[in-house]
This record gives sequence, C-alpha cells and structure tokens, in this order.
Amino acid sequence: MGKKRLRWVAVVLAFVAVAVAAALTTNLVPDLLWQVVTVQDLYDRHVRLPRVEIASSTPDRYAEVVIEKDVPITMRDGVRLYANVYRPQAEGQFPVLVIRLPYGKDEYYCRMPAIGKFWARKGYAAVIQDVRGKFASEGSFEPFENEVADGYDTVDWAAKQPWSDGNVGVMGESYYGYTTWAAAVSQHPKLKCIAPANINMDVYSSAYRQGAFDLQLMGDWAIGMDARTYQNALRLDHWHLPLIAMDDAAGIPSYSYKRLVTSPYGGGAWDRINLNGWYDQISIPILHLGGWYDVFLNGTIHDWQEIRSARSASPSAAPQWLVLGPWDHESTTDETHRIGQLDIGDKSATTQWDVRQAFFDYCLKGMETGLAHQPGVQIFVVGDNDWRLENEWPLARTQYTDYYLHSHGAANTVQGDGSLSLVPPGDEVPDQYIYDPQDPVQYATGVDYWSLAEKMQDRATVEQRDDVLVYTTAALSEDVEITGPISATLYASSSAPDTDFTVALVDVSPDGSTHLIQEGIIRASFRDGPDLRSPIEPGGVYEYVLDLWATSYVLKAGHHIRVEVSSSNFDRYNRNPNTGKDFGLSAETVPATQTIYHSAEYPSRVTLPVIDR
Repeated sequence: MGKKRLRWVAVVLAFVAVAVAAALTTNLVPDLLWQVVTVQDLYDRHVRLPRVEIASSTPDRYAEVVIEKDVPITMRDGVRLYANVYRPQAEGQFPVLVIRLPYGKDEYYCRMPAIGKFWARKGYAAVIQDVRGKFASEGSFEPFENEVADGYDTVDWAAKQPWSDGNVGVMGESYYGYTTWAAAVSQHPKLKCIAPANINMDVYSSAYRQGAFDLQLMGDWAIGMDARTYQNALRLDHWHLPLIAMDDAAGIPSYSYKRLVTSPYGGGAWDRINLNGWYDQISIPILHLGGWYDVFLNGTIHDWQEIRSARSASPSAAPQWLVLGPWDHESTTDETHRIGQLDIGDKSATTQWDVRQAFFDYCLKGMETGLAHQPGVQIFVVGDNDWRLENEWPLARTQYTDYYLHSHGAANTVQGDGSLSLVPPGDEVPDQYIYDPQDPVQYATGVDYWSLAEKMQDRATVEQRDDVLVYTTAALSEDVEITGPISATLYASSSAPDTDFTVALVDVSPDGSTHLIQEGIIRASFRDGPDLRSPIEPGGVYEYVLDLWATSYVLKAGHHIRVEVSSSNFDRYNRNPNTGKDFGLSAETVPATQTIYHSAEYPSRVTLPVIDR
C-alpha cells in the first residue's frame, strides 16, 4: 500500500472515529453511513485515479481544452438550466454532443469532467447540463416530465452557438439515456443522431418486471432523487410495510416514490412519461448500448427491435446499431475485467467509447469509420470472452432448446433430487415449498445490482434454503453456447390468491461454485399481462411464462446447467404478501404453499437459445 493511500486510510479512520462518537449521542447512524460514503467518494477522487480516465484506443485530435462553467441556457418558460461546455482550444466550429443528466455535471460519480474533456480532445464541443431542478439548474425536478421540451430547447441553443457547426448529437445512459431518447422525440431538425445506453423508452417496464416492483433499484432511486442533490437513501428500511409508507418511515417523503407505488398497472401517469409510442417517428441514426448484467438490458434490446420493425419497410431508413457487452449498469467490467468469479479479459475495456466515437464521427463529422459497412449487431460472448458481429437479433440460426424439470418430489435445496434434462417429463410427483414473506430469499440483499458484475456472489447460501427448488443437468459433454432470449415456463399452483414465482439460470463449475447467468420473476396476477391481471384460484394450476431476458454465454464442457425456482428475490423486488390486497397499501402477510408441476400434462421447463458451435 503506497504512502498516498495510507494517508487517505488514516483520514477515513479518523473521520469515522469522530463521526461514530457523535452518532452514539445523536442517533444519526444512517447519516454517519452517508458520510462514510462521501469519504469513500473523496478517496476515489484522489487515489483511484485510473477510474477517472475514459478508456479509449484512439488518438486525441486536440491537446488543449477550453472549459466554460455554469453557462445558462434559457428554456421556453424562462427557467435557466446550467451547463458546462468543453471544446477544443482551436479556431473553427465543431459538432456538438449534448448530455443532460440529474446526477451533477461537476460530480465525480458520472465522470462528466473527464467525459467532457474526452470529447473535446476528439474534436467535439460537449455541452453537459444539469437537468431542470437538479444541482445548479433552476426549476423543480419532476422525473421524466420535462425532458422532451427541455431537450429540444437545449439542442436548439447548442446548434446556434458560434463554436457550433450546427450538427448536434445527444448521448447518455440511465436517466440521461432517457433524456437522450426525449431529445429524439422532440424532433429538432438539427439533431442528427443519438446514442442511448442502459435505459429504455418504456419507464413502466423499468419499475415493474412482469408485475414485481423493482424495489432496490427504482424504488430507492426515486426516493434518492427527490432533492436538488440527493436524499440519504441509507435511511430506508426495505422490510417496512406497508410499502407505500417506506419513505415516510425513513423521514424522507418522496412524491416520485409514491407515484411509482400507486401506479403498478401501467397507464395513467405512465402515459405522460413513456416514450415508446414514438418508435415510428424517430428517423435519425441510433447507437444502442447495453450490458448482459445491466438492469435495463431487456428495454435496450426491445427499443432496438421496435425501431428496426418501424424502419423495416423503408430500404433508405437511417441505420442503427446494437452493442451488447459484458457490462452491468456501472460498467464495472471495464475496470475489473471480471463478472463475479469469471475472468473475462480486457477486450471490452475500450469498446464503449471507441464505438461511440466511431458512431459520432460517422454521423456528425461525415468520416469513414467502417461502422456503416459492418453488421448491425455486436455482442460480447462470455466464456469466449471476445466480440462477435451478427446481422440480426435474435440470431436466425438459434435453436430454441427445452430443458425440462424433473424430480421425485424432493427438489428442495441443492441436496434434493431435482434434475434438468432434454427429456420431457412423464408421470412425476410435483415439488412443494412454503414461501413466507417474512423470510424471503435474500440473494439480492447486500448485492448492489447496479454493479452486479462486480458484486455477484456464489449462490451456495440460496441453494441451501428449503424454499428453493434446484434442478441440475449432468456434466456437459461439450461446450454449449446460449445466445439470445431466455424464457422459463412453470406450471404451478399456490394456496394464495396472488403470489410470485422466480427462476434463476445458473452455471455450475466442476468444483461446485455457481455463477448467475440470468433470472426472472412474475407476479401471478400479472400472468397474462398488466392489462389482463386477475387473481388466481387457490389450488388451481396455471401456466407462467417468465422472461429471463437474454445473454450470450458459453457453458463449458464439464460444467452443469442449473435452474433455481422459488418465490422471492428480496430486496431487489418487493415481497409479495400473498394476500391479493391492493398493492403497497397493506402490512398483512401470509405464508403460501407453492407447488411446481413437471409431468407430461404440465411440462415445466426453461427454454435456451442454443447456437451450434
């Protein structure tokens, strides 16, 4: 450990010691934790310097950068939004890249100062703006509500500046991926192309996955964002019921959170902020980026597919590209080169920024970058640990292959008799378990799903639970590549009028260690979709089709494919209380007896997109 790092460790320890002493007498432990996070941020700023740099394999075009701080941009209603402008220190005009985010244009978290300098050195003017009501910008932050109009006005301003050549692109990820889509929806004529990443146009599907509320991610995000900077989300207790009062109980009431919890069925307020009705109206080139372990993966792919479908009738339609890497939401693999226990090498480290530059060089500078001549889909194959170009998604050569659940009625825990094979089931005894909302499966608790590739844990603890059914293949005789969408079909009954079912697809190494490939969840009352939701008849057998999203992953010879079935994944998703009462409004919970059938009549299975190697 170097002297610089030792000094910072000493600072952190001293700070924590003083803060603990104060907290013991003021009952401010959650705020103490928040301060520790702040110290970690300071440590990151000053010690982990490589994280500040933007990974790129291309040479800079300009050495010096001009930076204008807190430049006011007036919106149509008179509200001023403030931006930092980065541009080459050189004469002339440049194409402009706009980034509009709620996380602070000067904050370290999203590395905006480094990103601004990166683009200026590549020959662009970068306009990085605090959205309405956040950090330096005026107005009130109402998530998703003002981004179309504000996006139009910002693009309009950027196109008219003396250092602008009039060509504007917009880029961003997560919420500022949404503002990227919103700018495209605004239809400004000077907006030439966009590069959204790790987001989707349908906000509702980001918050509710087949009916289950994404508590750890969207719930915490909504509460944390209801302030000009951030609220202290460390105060939250995810166990609190009723769910609608979780923010109030923590002393941080949130309008945005309550809007999420009181709108579990789509429609209504969602219609104002969902952008997925605009697929056929967006005609400019698009670069979509997503990650296999990103929490918005499905939405990224869905947006690409919908745009492709909308443009399929026009041979001259603007091109779009889809890049799917080994990333989680925070792109931790670019630094760690790992997904959980897997070493994936360094071939993805510079891809995001290299492909963005190639895209904008092509669209805004008119340069020949090779992008226009390559296939439209680029995927990272985990296991091969390399990139591959494809012409479509899903791949036309996919062989959708069913792996069926089997047991003698005792698949509970990894020591049970559950198995998984290509052979359809015959007359078999079903499996049962008790799902108790007061004791849910907690794989997600303590695992930061924004950084899942880095934080992923072995699943040994989960697989020792009696309320988890485990089905495993024999050792694979050869490598099996699965590339494409994954689904699971369960035939199940419950003693409750509503409940959840979960499925995890897992790679098991010869040494017994486990690695999550993908997972899914479905709320029983949403089995036919939010528009056709209905309770279930206790004891009745229903078919549930779970969307496990997608991957490109090679299971190696000697490994095993495993499927885990249960009814909770807390605290990523809220616990289903099994009562069937109005969502989020009751504190009552009851245990439920769950039965999973696997027989000729009820062939429960997982369907994998196998690629012939």
